Amino acid sequence: MMIYLKLFAVFFRIGLFSVGGGLATLPFLQEIVHKYGWITSEELYNMIAISESTPGPIGINTATFVGYNTAGVLGGIVATLGEVTPSVIIIVIIAHYFAKFSEEKIVKSSFYGIRPAVAGLIGAAGFEVTKIALFTFDKFNITNNIKDLFDLKGILLFALIFYLIRKFNKHPISYILLAAAIGIVFKF
Repeated sequence: MMIYLKLFAVFFRIGLFSVGGGLATLPFLQEIVHKYGWITSEELYNMIAISESTPGPIGINTATFVGYNTAGVLGGIVATLGEVTPSVIIIVIIAHYFAKFSEEKIVKSSFYGIRPAVAGLIGAAGFEVTKIALFTFDKFNITNNIKDLFDLKGILLFALIFYLIRKFNKHPISYILLAAAIGIVFKF
C-alpha cells in the first residue's frame, strides 16, 4: 500500500511542478532514477525516445511505465493518476478564473516569466538527451581514451537527420521512422 501512495505523491509533484510538459518534466524524471531507483537512466532515456515517437505525453507514458515496473498494473494506474491530477485541478481553476483575470498585469507578467523558465527546462533536458545519445561517458571513464568519448554512429545519425530536416522539412515522424530503420538495418 505504501508504494502506491509514494508513486502517487511523486508523480503528483511531477505533474504539479513540470510546467510546460514534455521534456520540461525530464529533470523531475531524472530524480526518480537517482532518488528512488525505480528505473535506470538507460530505461528513462529509452522511455523518452519511445514517448517522443508514440502518441501521448512523455510524463504520462513515463508515469505509466515507472508505475508498472515498480508495482504492476495498479502501480501504473496510480502513477498515471498522480501525474494527471494536478493538471485537472489547475485547468478547472484556471478555466473558472481566466476570463475574469486574463488581462490583469500580474497574470500577463507571470506568463511572460514562465516562458523562459520552460525554455530553460527544455534546454537542460535536451542537453541531457544529447549527452546520452552522442557521448559514451561510461566507456571513456574506463579507458580514458578520447576516441571512446564519442558515439560516432550516434553523431553520424544525428548529423544525417539534422541535414534531412533542414533540407526537406518533412513531418517529424518520417525522420523518427527513418532513424529507427537505420538503427535496425545497421544494428546500432
